[in-house]
Amino acid sequence: MSDLFGSAKTKNENSYDASDIEVLEGLEPVRRRPGMYIGGTDERALHHLVGEVLDNSMDEAVAGHADWIEINLDVDNLVTIKDNGRGIPVDKHPKFPKKSALEVIMTTLHSGGKFSDKAYQTSGGLHGVGISVVNALSDEMWVEVARDKKIHRQSFSRGTPTSKLEDLGKTNNRRGTTVCFHPDPDIFGKRAKFKPSWLYQMARSKAYLFSGVEIRWRCDPSLLGSGEKTPAEETLHFPGGLKDFLETSLHERTTITTEPFAGKANLPDKAGKIEFAITWPEDGEGFAHSYCNTIPTPQGGTHENGLRSALARSLRNYGEMSGQKKASVITADDVISGAAIILSVFIKEPQFQGQTKEKLANAEATKWVDTAIKDHFDHWLSNDPAASNQLLTVLIERAEERQRRRDDKAMARKSATRKLRLPGKLADCSRRGSEDTEIFIVEGDSAGGSAKQGRNRETQAILPLRGKILNVVSAGPDKIRANQEIQDLILALGCGVGKDCNIANLRYERIIIMTDADVDGAHIASLLITFFYTQMRDLVEAGHLYMAQPPLYRLVSGNESAYAKDDEHKDELMKTTFKGKSKVEVSRFKGLGEMPAAQLKETTMNPKSRTLVRITLPDVMATLGLTEEMAEEIGTQDTGKSDTDDLVDRLMGKNADARFRFIQDNAEFIEDIDV
Repeated sequence: MSDLFGSAKTKNENSYDASDIEVLEGLEPVRRRPGMYIGGTDERALHHLVGEVLDNSMDEAVAGHADWIEINLDVDNLVTIKDNGRGIPVDKHPKFPKKSALEVIMTTLHSGGKFSDKAYQTSGGLHGVGISVVNALSDEMWVEVARDKKIHRQSFSRGTPTSKLEDLGKTNNRRGTTVCFHPDPDIFGKRAKFKPSWLYQMARSKAYLFSGVEIRWRCDPSLLGSGEKTPAEETLHFPGGLKDFLETSLHERTTITTEPFAGKANLPDKAGKIEFAITWPEDGEGFAHSYCNTIPTPQGGTHENGLRSALARSLRNYGEMSGQKKASVITADDVISGAAIILSVFIKEPQFQGQTKEKLANAEATKWVDTAIKDHFDHWLSNDPAASNQLLTVLIERAEERQRRRDDKAMARKSATRKLRLPGKLADCSRRGSEDTEIFIVEGDSAGGSAKQGRNRETQAILPLRGKILNVVSAGPDKIRANQEIQDLILALGCGVGKDCNIANLRYERIIIMTDADVDGAHIASLLITFFYTQMRDLVEAGHLYMAQPPLYRLVSGNESAYAKDDEHKDELMKTTFKGKSKVEVSRFKGLGEMPAAQLKETTMNPKSRTLVRITLPDVMATLGLTEEMAEEIGTQDTGKSDTDDLVDRLMGKNADARFRFIQDNAEFIEDIDV
């Protein structure tokens, strides 16, 4: 019986009980799931570690306890950040009497001095996880504290102390905290390296955001490649704050108003303070950088909503007072589109979406910013009527164009003034005639941003589209007219559609579809080609439509590099150009938005080094996947349509049964399927 009962104790493989429940202690959750704390383990997440440490020093500066911060990037991927603030407390923690406050902060999640306003009125770190996360994801780390005329130091590795808190002796003049760390290659990979340019820009933006701090940047010169513009050493201090930031970002571009709308203000109800710098470039290429407690909020949030509301209401009121009745049609999008905006708020207890803090979520921040900005903007408009009227005229033009787009009124370029009636997201070229000009149709704002930086402003225009456009074959005329992406495209080209298509009015000599070198990119390209084939066939027949050929891989060995458009090309390069090379680094581009502007220009946009494929009517069939065998099979069917028309109808039309039969009939011809 004992054997019988003993065998009964064997655990069933399908059972689920208390013994299956894991309890992760200390910083183990961070190492198991780093994405929950820093957004992943990629290059961006790697640099986020520096931001977490730098934000702590910035909080000391904003609180008035530090006036300089040092950032050093050394060889071996080692970063050191030092400040002259109060220094992390090193006395015993009352809740953990065997540990110093320093050790508790470094090794315990949700520990810190920013949960209340006793130590900081405003701060970037709110959850008490920043520095401990950096510790958890570093294989080497040490912290040195100069406080109360004494120096203490403690070392850590992967979230665990590797030494006790050491007393290094007395000091008379020194105070503050020094943090040095090396990211763990087990988490980020052995090839992960900090980019000096990224860290320098991070330090520079922090210096702009708080004029009371001096940031001393240093980078080992051996880390700077040839042609690198990042300095090896520089002291960053900008008394002008965000106004200096804006002027630097514009790079001497001309603006609609002579002076920017810039200043500082206190938020109502003593909720905090705000700083802003806004202008409107004449070329219509704007940007928006927003921050909360010096933390970048690239996804915007409630503070940006308050700004949008305040600017729009002020301009409408000013228009009404100055007799501009048309100002009533201006919306916040009309005002923000094409504006160059830098906004920084400091508030107590901000609420972000996620630990990476990319979007501000405080609902009350909208009203705070709206109230604070509107009064100042009202005064700014009243003080310079000439500039304000000029700005109002431009914004009314944009509002009227928005209404015209809604009514499907395409227009051609006739004068520089009429440029204002083009789609707001179109980055147009400056050349007035169409000769030797081209427009790149790209997927998404991210790719659009890289393309704008890499383009030739005189001859190259950029039109970013949001995701996959409408399938025009299966959509009715009303649905096509109501689709904003398609209307923007029609408006940008200016030659009309369908029976009204007149390529004599085409605003560009070349139309270039530039999508990612992957399956989604190919799908978007197919939808665009279908659009041009069905709506602007004359344009295709005249040879104005092209496909860009962005690379999928970059291969590097020593000083030699090459780009491969696909796997087959990569394998060919490995057998030829890189044959016999012992170490070849192969990097795959995730998309055009991930490609640096310089590389995108070199490989895909520069006429001297790029490869373009002209789309002809036979190419439409090939792009949609028609092989010679399929073409022959289609040719045997009498549908009353051309082969291409028949294929487009069957693959892209509403008849799902026809599409299914096509797949069944032609599956035998398919050799490679990318899943």
